[in-house]
Amino acid sequence: MKKQVEKEAESQRIHKMSRREKELHGAGYNLVAGIDEAGRGPLAGPVVAAAVILNWQKESLFSEIDDSKKLNPAKREQLFDLLAAEATAIAVGVVDHAIIDHMNIYQASLEAMRLAVRQLYPQPQYLLCDGFPLPGIGIPQEGIKGGDASSLSIAAASIVAKVIRDRNMSGFDAIYPGYGFARHKGYPTAQHREALRVIGPSMLHRRSFNLRNIACPWGESDR
Repeated sequence: MKKQVEKEAESQRIHKMSRREKELHGAGYNLVAGIDEAGRGPLAGPVVAAAVILNWQKESLFSEIDDSKKLNPAKREQLFDLLAAEATAIAVGVVDHAIIDHMNIYQASLEAMRLAVRQLYPQPQYLLCDGFPLPGIGIPQEGIKGGDASSLSIAAASIVAKVIRDRNMSGFDAIYPGYGFARHKGYPTAQHREALRVIGPSMLHRRSFNLRNIACPWGESDR
């Protein structure tokens, strides 16, 4: 009985999260891409965006797709592999810390999304973007507030962007030891703030993020 209830609840969730895509399919937009990013909040590393066109002929395979923030790392990796194998198209855009410092994190996030969309093949006919429309792209689109939790395509993009960025940050852990990048992925955890206070910023850190005040929020370091 419990399993049946859970199955019905999951079916309803998927139905709700695929509603907008199916409306667009009915309007003639068969190639709908979800767009999302990961890495706006960290103190170090790139911002990564992903664009995903799901294969709706294999809709049954995507039943566990959800907002990446609701999934543990192992489940994200599992779903990433599924998407890589079964999605119609996936592309990723990466904008590094230096460009983030040059243009600000908001503009860098938009640029990462544009890079992802431009690399998609086939090109999408319509875009569903998490939060806000994407300027500078001549493709019909809409922004959906909380899209990673309400659109299956955007949720898929959130998983891809998160997995790619997490893998990148884990790789940087060996290049920049002492900060714990493999654990916190550059987010401002207590461990990360303490490393900044003791070691100082690495080449990977975003200088535009006022790292001094983040590392020493109560005033001057005693160092």
